[in-house]
Amino acid sequence: MTEPIADTEPESLAVLAETAKDLDQAEQPTVIRPYGDTTGDGMVQVSFTLPMTHGPKAEGAALQLAAKMGLDPAMVVHAKGLGGRQSAYTFFVVYGRVAHLVDLDKVVVREREYPLLAAKEANLVIKRTLRRKLVVLGACIGTDAHTVGIDAILNVKGFAGEKGLEYYREMKVSNLGAQVTVPELVSRARKDRADAVLVSQVVTQRDAHLRNTRELAAAFREAMGDNRPLIVVGGPRFDPRMAEELGVDRIFGRGTTPGEVASYLVHTLTLTKETVRAR
Repeated sequence: MTEPIADTEPESLAVLAETAKDLDQAEQPTVIRPYGDTTGDGMVQVSFTLPMTHGPKAEGAALQLAAKMGLDPAMVVHAKGLGGRQSAYTFFVVYGRVAHLVDLDKVVVREREYPLLAAKEANLVIKRTLRRKLVVLGACIGTDAHTVGIDAILNVKGFAGEKGLEYYREMKVSNLGAQVTVPELVSRARKDRADAVLVSQVVTQRDAHLRNTRELAAAFREAMGDNRPLIVVGGPRFDPRMAEELGVDRIFGRGTTPGEVASYLVHTLTLTKETVRAR
């Protein structure tokens, strides 16, 4: 008769748990396909807009585009004129199968290289290491008037259940709001002796976010050289891997929480301070 699991010795349970963990890891595939109706069926859904009045020909054009994108077979599951039936633009949702595979071993992303800290932990590290408040400026630059991103990171109410940086008692935070010019931001950073400047860019037409970020980095480099503050940029259309190319220290993408930003600032700025002290 099989012994009940409750009577198994602790050492045996540990071995069983470790074996189950190893088996679970071994079963994780490194090459995957999209999932739609059944596992590995390769079905995907894409959306796009064509400059055509809605009708049979427009739907045919959408299917032609889908075929050139590699969807075979494909079907239009939604089509609607933008702004009315006689609109010169039609929005489509197309559902179809792709033959492409995803090799997880070749996926390259920017991994988080620092620990996430609770607000209390971050405050303790700042107080012990800097021995003063960490000064942070935030703004939307250029013509960008969308402050929802910078507000989510800085305001006390925060985002995704996390308090914003204004909640951290060892941080002095100033939110300059929208449509701040780069010269204004540089001047304010010098006046306040900012440790970090956070910039949110939501407007991305014609790569305005990339152009503005390069202008921002160049202005700080020219005005302050190596003594410039940490420059952190965020927005939904940024690639976090482009930080060095754009001349900034860090880029955060969509879904970033205040805790992630705060932890990065504390890790980077206090690590630099401790390195200088060690010398």
